[in-house]
Amino acid sequence: MGARLHACARNCFKGRAAVHLKRDYFLAHGSKARSELFINLREVSSRLRLPAGEYIVVPSTFEPQKEADFVLRVFSEKPADYQELDDDVTADLPEESLLDESQIDEGFKNLFRQLAGEAMAINTPKLQIILNRVTSKHKDLKTKGFSKESCRSMVNLMDTTGSGTLGMAEFHVLWEKIKRYLAIFRQFDVDKSGTMSSYEMRMALQSAGFKLNNHLFQLIILRYAEPENLNVDFDSFLTCLVRLETMFKTFRTMDTNAEGVLSLNFIQWISLTMFA
Repeated sequence: MGARLHACARNCFKGRAAVHLKRDYFLAHGSKARSELFINLREVSSRLRLPAGEYIVVPSTFEPQKEADFVLRVFSEKPADYQELDDDVTADLPEESLLDESQIDEGFKNLFRQLAGEAMAINTPKLQIILNRVTSKHKDLKTKGFSKESCRSMVNLMDTTGSGTLGMAEFHVLWEKIKRYLAIFRQFDVDKSGTMSSYEMRMALQSAGFKLNNHLFQLIILRYAEPENLNVDFDSFLTCLVRLETMFKTFRTMDTNAEGVLSLNFIQWISLTMFA
């Protein structure tokens, strides 16, 4: 791992904590100092003389799009305060109601009848067929195909009755999510690669209403990105956002006092985690 240190004055953020700096900030603010050599070494050190002020130290890997752990040591000849810049974990999600079947338009009812068949319900195999047929028509999306496990997870997360299937109203909610997340995916696939890079993924999550700290974001990348390039394809993107949104809403429903804390017994915990 190489290391590159930028020290950038951040007077425009003076006094504010938990600020995640976007690409535009670094385009508009040049670095005040950096390590002398940008080479692939296990350890890089520099001695800098800087005027009093607030600074951001930005480590980086030698190769782009690579992630790694690092240890940052700062020795100061005078007293210095520091903090890690990170976002609070929040979700600003659109209001969403489970419509009565009488409120759903006839066009969607006809579509559902064709997809669901005589059972009038969408199970895991049917959802897998539907999603793979839909994505196959969009040549700008890269996908390895929705797996049965991904579809089972979505069915379980959206199933409000515990039947293991989606009725018309439940499938309508999922269908609206899919359309919304498809639009977000296309908007933030800036390089039109058909996948989300880690940077694009963070912007897409924010557009969808999620603010996550670095730890949670790294867990998402580890869970849903391809290990060889850390890119997220569309099926993983959709599965991730449906799960993330549902878990936020589940927590809020169970957090009746809005304290940000849940108390679960073992049966509640195992039921929640195993069903999801």
